[in-house]
Amino acid sequence: MRIRKLTILALALGLLASAPLLSAQTAGQDMKNAGTDTKDATKDTGAGVKKGTTTGYDKTKSGTKTAADKTANGTKKAADKTANGTKKAADKTANGTKKVADKTANGTKKAGDKVAGKPDTTTATPK
Repeated sequence: MRIRKLTILALALGLLASAPLLSAQTAGQDMKNAGTDTKDATKDTGAGVKKGTTTGYDKTKSGTKTAADKTANGTKKAADKTANGTKKAADKTANGTKKVADKTANGTKKAGDKVAGKPDTTTATPK
């Protein structure tokens, strides 16, 4: 029985003595794993930032192109409407000027006829 107690005691002391060596090996491995995990997390973060930046750039580029296209289209429409409105105004002015010129010519003819003593043909009735 004594030998058995001594054997158990020897085994217990052996385990206690080797425990710091086992934990030191595990702590070193834990440090190595932590470094690797940190490195991998940094790579993942960098990849995510790159993807987000690229997506943001692409969306901004697309939005800018769309805005430029719509602005150009709106400017063209406004220019067309302005040109159309200017043409209509010029046509009205020309038409009005022609009417005024015709009335002026008619009035001048009537005044000339009165001076020459001719009867007014517009109001005279034929016999």
